[in-house]
Amino acid sequence: MVKELFHSEYPFKSNFLDLDGLKYHYLDEGSGAPVLMVHGNPSWSFYYRNLVKALTPTHRCIVPDHIGCGFSDKPGDNRYDYTLSRRIDDLERLVDSLDLQEKITLIVHDWGGMIGMGWAARHPERIERLVILNTAAFPLPKTKSFPLALRICRDTVIGTLLVRGFNAFARGAAKVGCKLNPMSAELRQIYCLPYCNWKNRIATLRFVQDIPLKAGDKGFDIVTATADALTKFSGLPMLILWGEQDFVFDRHFLAEWQKRFPEAKVHSWEKGGHYILEDVKDEAVPLIEGFINGRK
Repeated sequence: MVKELFHSEYPFKSNFLDLDGLKYHYLDEGSGAPVLMVHGNPSWSFYYRNLVKALTPTHRCIVPDHIGCGFSDKPGDNRYDYTLSRRIDDLERLVDSLDLQEKITLIVHDWGGMIGMGWAARHPERIERLVILNTAAFPLPKTKSFPLALRICRDTVIGTLLVRGFNAFARGAAKVGCKLNPMSAELRQIYCLPYCNWKNRIATLRFVQDIPLKAGDKGFDIVTATADALTKFSGLPMLILWGEQDFVFDRHFLAEWQKRFPEAKVHSWEKGGHYILEDVKDEAVPLIEGFINGRK
């Protein structure tokens, strides 16, 4: 049942970029102006499948799996530096390898916000428009406390055991990430599919451990520099879609985006969850497709 559901939901060809001997998986579907979709943790390119299907008639959809995620290789620490800086470099190498001539629509979710906007901050002239989905590209808002569950995963041995031993992070996110329309058991299994054992859950843990909270933390300088660079995008079309019941990226993060981009189009769901493209897909996907194709 799960296998059949997966193949019907994700009928795409796999592509791979060689990153110094590591296979970096990505989707490259459709033709036209490019749309780059950057996922977070603990999801993967599967999260964007319905958006890819909606946009391929008019656009070229590029959706990478970060190293350690989805169908990309999952190396140990001896072969890969699981840091924000390396994630941005990987994305840059992918975009450069594709030799995209037109400006890019960038869509980001969760950790994809820091990775995607970190890359965009290096190349603001390459961005056509932005779609922001429950994410951040700036430090933790002053009004927001760091969630205890993330603190445990980030800083304790128990957290390591929960994430890598029991896959608690991926399973928990799939379970609570949709509030209005909870995922079926089969769909939750697909979200957790790439993270099937201790070895393959390394990125799920390293992403949490890499969250920079204060000056001196690895990656904090990148976060602050990216936040400062956001003014470069103030004149671009921006669509923000938000599930307000996200236990991390809640209304405090949404308020920060709105403060920085008061002209952005915003659609929020008071009872929506973190995986907004799952939770309200029948509303969210057409909104994004219409925004990208110039419809109100």
